[in-house]
Amino acid sequence: MRIRRCRLGIRHTYLYCVILLLLLIGVTLTALLPPATEKLDLAALKHLEVSRRSTSQKEIHSNRRHGDTAEEEEKFSIVIQTHNRTDILLKILNHYQAVPHLQQIIIVWNNIGVETPQKLWDSLGPHPVPVIFKEQTSNMMRNRLQPFPEIDTRALLMLDDDTLVSVPDVSFAFSVWKQFPDQIVGFVPRTHVSTRGVYSYGSYELQDPEAGGGDRYSMVLIGAAFFHHRYLQMFQDQPQAVHKLVDETQNCDDITTNFVVALYLRKHSKSTGSFKKPSGVFVKPVDLRNLESNAISGYKGMWHRPEHFLQRSYCLNKLTEIYGIMPLSFSNLMITQFGFPAYANHKAKA
Repeated sequence: MRIRRCRLGIRHTYLYCVILLLLLIGVTLTALLPPATEKLDLAALKHLEVSRRSTSQKEIHSNRRHGDTAEEEEKFSIVIQTHNRTDILLKILNHYQAVPHLQQIIIVWNNIGVETPQKLWDSLGPHPVPVIFKEQTSNMMRNRLQPFPEIDTRALLMLDDDTLVSVPDVSFAFSVWKQFPDQIVGFVPRTHVSTRGVYSYGSYELQDPEAGGGDRYSMVLIGAAFFHHRYLQMFQDQPQAVHKLVDETQNCDDITTNFVVALYLRKHSKSTGSFKKPSGVFVKPVDLRNLESNAISGYKGMWHRPEHFLQRSYCLNKLTEIYGIMPLSFSNLMITQFGFPAYANHKAKA
């Protein structure tokens, strides 16, 4: 029994020694640590935070000078040319006040000698989106393609004065345009066909008599479309013969714009090989309405003229002659909203 107690005593003594040694090592390591500097650390963190904020502010100001802020990228302007349709114009203006990311609406007022409804509009304010009326001295189709100084957004949505596009459709098309900023992104596609070297204008289901194949388009009309504001100035810079053609026919400014865009893309496109980037991208609308029949004036659009489509075929051939080339290329790309939006059912529910 004495031998066992002796052995147990030795074991306990050994354990106590090990524990004391560990404690001693811990105290020694603690003593070697540097003194606490919480105040210095806090000061350093504050300095770092100030430096970050200063850098961020400089970056923001630098980006603003170059017009590259996310906020500016997300905004666009609407341009609407109108003639003798004040009643539906006011309805349309009220509708587009609810569109997100809309910076302003510019009305190209072609009612020569008639006072604009600016006072009436302002008297019923305030309105979330400013409306600017630009009175014209002549009722010309190409008035809407002026580079108005008020346009300070990259993107503009051009609309006919009898066209009502749903807010979700506008928002979706704007998101598509940001993916294709050098092309016309819109809701109304058209095409051209060649028969023995002579071009004809028609809807995008039109079959090519020589190559066949429908459901291709080569133009997107600007009466309901987004495009970059640079093309306004480029339109003004076109040959005098082009402006004369548009003025004489009071037609084809939209076809001409597609030519301008197509020529720009041919010159600046990074694509190689035989591929040609089309002037436009077709976005299939869910709810696009024509309000022409609602106008109290009863004024009918110029597309009702019997010579309208003949003029457009004429313009295709004349523009090709002026430029010495047919720059339009074909596309069958159609972009639609995912699924079937619930708001598309509102007509059936009404």
